[in-house]
Amino acid sequence: MQRNYESVIRQLRDRNAVGVVVAVNGDVVWADIFASTQLLQKYWPKLVRSYATEAVVTRAKSGEASTRQAQKFLDDFQGRHETADTEPGVYRQTEITGNGFKVFELTSLLPKTGFPVHVAKMAD
Repeated sequence: MQRNYESVIRQLRDRNAVGVVVAVNGDVVWADIFASTQLLQKYWPKLVRSYATEAVVTRAKSGEASTRQAQKFLDDFQGRHETADTEPGVYRQTEITGNGFKVFELTSLLPKTGFPVHVAKMAD
């Protein structure tokens, strides 16, 4: 298990990846996007556990997700409802509910930032 973990994180780092899209049984169910490869690497152990849990609780069926499905999942952020919680000058946490998904976005409001630090999108 440790060898697989190291291999995956090395591949992500080599590709300068800042996120991952997760499919379970052929359905795209989750995406995590970070501000940097280093942040992705730091959170990777927790993310893998979350993805494994999702796979265990999802009904079994067969199938394989395509890159096109992953891109379609990432492209759709059009929500029906949005709420935000802000600590002025520090962060803004936004929750977006859309058709068949939820998005959680953490944005840094520290001086000279204002960019998303982490965006997590989950299928309902």
